[in-house]
Amino acid sequence: MPDLFQYQLLRQDRHCQARRGVLKTARGVVQLPTFMPVGTRGTVKGVEVGLLEETGAQIVLGNTYHLMLRPGEEIVRDLGGLHEFCGWNKPMLTDSGGFQLFSLAQLTKIAEEGAVFRSHIDGRKIELTPERSVAIQEALGADIAMVFDHVIALPNARDKIEDAMERTLRWAVRCQKAHTREDQAQFAIVQGGLERDLRQRCADELAALDFPGYAIGGLSVGEEPQEMYDCLDATLPRLPVNKPRYLMGVGTPADLLEGVKRGVDMFDCVMPTRNGRNAMAFTDSGPMRLRNARYERDDRPLEENCPCRACRRSRAYIRHLFTTGEMLGPILLTIHNITYYQRLMEGARQAIEQDRYLDYCREKYAGWASGIPE
Repeated sequence: MPDLFQYQLLRQDRHCQARRGVLKTARGVVQLPTFMPVGTRGTVKGVEVGLLEETGAQIVLGNTYHLMLRPGEEIVRDLGGLHEFCGWNKPMLTDSGGFQLFSLAQLTKIAEEGAVFRSHIDGRKIELTPERSVAIQEALGADIAMVFDHVIALPNARDKIEDAMERTLRWAVRCQKAHTREDQAQFAIVQGGLERDLRQRCADELAALDFPGYAIGGLSVGEEPQEMYDCLDATLPRLPVNKPRYLMGVGTPADLLEGVKRGVDMFDCVMPTRNGRNAMAFTDSGPMRLRNARYERDDRPLEENCPCRACRRSRAYIRHLFTTGEMLGPILLTIHNITYYQRLMEGARQAIEQDRYLDYCREKYAGWASGIPE
């Protein structure tokens, strides 16, 4: 990659593997570790880009599968690319569509050439190959694109996991050969289920291909949290120190802390936005369920020290918005939850700089265990 994309490791905590770094892209610098809000169809649901910037978000994820179906990558390209189309002028990452084909498995057939599936919108037959995924992402024009990978459900038989992992390796080579945009970095994806040796082998072979960055995929699909952490322990040490590391589709605030502790730099997940739309707020005292009657007369903000727009209103008011079906309720809680995740990562960055990341984790766990005060 030219100088348009650079990763710099600034510091590692002396007591664990937590890393403080920066990622330089053509559209700005991302401070790491970071959380990427999910903008599936070119928007984080209900949050205009100006409000999204207020949350502290530095980089946003877009979804290749959904944008390919509607409005179509050609339309996005002809309208100036995904940044111009949606109005977000900071860095963006697009996934490859592999996870969506896994989640829509009943509509999908996987073969060596690629995946053939039925659109969940109108049932039309569509083929998505590694080369096609790369072409779509280059048309969308995000700063970071992902290779096309084969994701399978967990738990699963070892032979099926190994087969999907080996196909992921072959597809990564094809994606690398198909990649042409010098202003777009391409990240590889490590697969291998819960099999430590398969994860390590996949990481080793992908590292030898010298991608600009590496992701760990196929987790948070039904396994226990500790199983995921064990996979990270086995995999992360095999990835290049001088490249960013991205844990895909994860997860809870605790998952973020555990991932950072093991050396992860980047995360994405729908949890803060989806839970916000369903009246749940993340706080340093644990989750707050705003439909609960206990908040009917509660005049306090969600959190005293939170700068977000939702915390300029009372718990009672936000509860009222949900009980009356007002669309502002989901919008405000989405903004709060994204802000909370950004604050969590900002605190992690500061703690790593001070070699006190493990203390930071203990403080957060203690707060979440204390429960929401009456």
